[in-house]
Amino acid sequence: MPTSVPPVSADAPFSLAALLAAVTDAVPDRTALVAGPRRLTYRALHDRSVRLARHLVGAGVGRGEHVAILAFNRAEWMESFLGVLRAGAVPVNVNYRYVAGELRHVLADSHAVALIAEDSLASTVEAVLPDLPRLRHVVLVSDGSVRGAEGVGYEEALAAAPEGAALPPTSGEDHYLLYTGGTTGYPKGVLWRQADIFRAALERRSPGAPRARTLDDVAGRAARCFPQRMLVLGPLMHAAGQWNALSMLLCGKQVVLSTDRSFRPDRVLETAHREGVHTVQLVGDAMARPLARHLLTEPGLCPDLTAVRSGGTPLTPQVRGLWRAWREDVALADSYGGSETGVCGSATAAEGSGGPDGSVSLEGAADARSFTMGGSIAVLDQALRPLPPGSPEVGRIARTGRIPLGYYNDPITTARTFPTDADGRRWALSGDFGTRAGDGSIVLLGRGSAVINTAGEKVYPEEVEAALKAHPSVEDAIVVPASDERLGQRVTALVSLAAGARLEEAALLDHCRVRLAGFKVPRTVHFVDRVRRTAVGKQDYRWAASVARDEGGVPRPSPLRY
Repeated sequence: MPTSVPPVSADAPFSLAALLAAVTDAVPDRTALVAGPRRLTYRALHDRSVRLARHLVGAGVGRGEHVAILAFNRAEWMESFLGVLRAGAVPVNVNYRYVAGELRHVLADSHAVALIAEDSLASTVEAVLPDLPRLRHVVLVSDGSVRGAEGVGYEEALAAAPEGAALPPTSGEDHYLLYTGGTTGYPKGVLWRQADIFRAALERRSPGAPRARTLDDVAGRAARCFPQRMLVLGPLMHAAGQWNALSMLLCGKQVVLSTDRSFRPDRVLETAHREGVHTVQLVGDAMARPLARHLLTEPGLCPDLTAVRSGGTPLTPQVRGLWRAWREDVALADSYGGSETGVCGSATAAEGSGGPDGSVSLEGAADARSFTMGGSIAVLDQALRPLPPGSPEVGRIARTGRIPLGYYNDPITTARTFPTDADGRRWALSGDFGTRAGDGSIVLLGRGSAVINTAGEKVYPEEVEAALKAHPSVEDAIVVPASDERLGQRVTALVSLAAGARLEEAALLDHCRVRLAGFKVPRTVHFVDRVRRTAVGKQDYRWAASVARDEGGVPRPSPLRY
């Protein structure tokens, strides 16, 4: 009897490497990437990534093995990511701020067999190599510093790659691995199929447009698209920066990277102006506020800039106002999503800002924390049942359908984060809580891991932070719990003021009382020089918690009046 051949998955053609190759064939001479002085066409980016792929295969990296990338935003980061994919291997994003223990954990947990690292970061790698028996190959990217580890030079590796050497086939069933930031412990690797991450986070299409069914569809979109230029400010090692850059490349548009190692608004806007960018991708007020303020001092800058996209945290009304003061018609978009859920929705109807489900909410929505999301997104009760529109119940925001396979090397946490409901439907729980408004939109309340339980009432820090930042003298704010002998936990705020501003705690609390229920108003306010943030621009809750714990002596009792 003839041997039966299993059917080929409809997702098989949609590997990330095949998608980029299709776009390259469609627009080979269009500029794909600008990073500092480097400018790469789609053909050049593809050719250099293929050379790296041949080097890795020649060095013994097998199909499905993991290769870590440790570098700042630069052209070689994207070349490396795409080259690893073309080698049939799996890229592993590594945070360039990691100390030795964190670096050892990610490289060991991910089972990385090779590492591509910048010279300036390699000394930390060298220190942990004896603890990483699987890591057998290192490629070093020159950055002008003294080489801190043993390895093959990146450019030498590309130059010596054998011409025409065979590369393994790729498939949409192949894996994509994204390590989270580790805000609640050591980082975890979220494991996706490549076809699923393409559908859930990378397929950029206009609202109502059909999904691509073939690689020819993807190539055709690229050939027809307006060659939009996006300045990506998020680190490529994190989801927001990586997904925005990849989604632009996979539809034939241009990515501009800021290669500075610190955030300087003047330098960022100089790059945006020089490159004529149309869209800036950033993370919340921490980036958006100083950029808007600088533009107000030089309103003639960036005449082509028409849109700002924020991920990770919504822009506050005050910062939106600064941007509107610069240019009234600038489109301001807040995106919602996460490593475990992909891109779920957006709070603006700006052209091209639709999520994977093609859904967006109305421009200028009154509530910046209200997001319209697609049919695969729901707010679940404790039994994993979707809450109906208009329900007052607070639930977990979740996604079904195109979701991750789980956490790499962590079946226990996988079972908790990706549960199956009574109907056999599998969900990805985002970690965020919200409610379902009457119009079906989702009101984001905040992360359950950060929720403050004060005298039995639940307080979501993001809501309090938004109220604090609405005060004109407040530059930035972060809210955390502190121990309280009567309330269990009390709401504690760390606040930095705008340059030259003066503000008394009592006046700030009065401001909050007209915007928040009494139990949500901070019991304690610490005025700090600046609110610390992570590499991706999110508030550093670990630092804030340490400040809240260090108030000196036994926590004072708080009155129970609201």
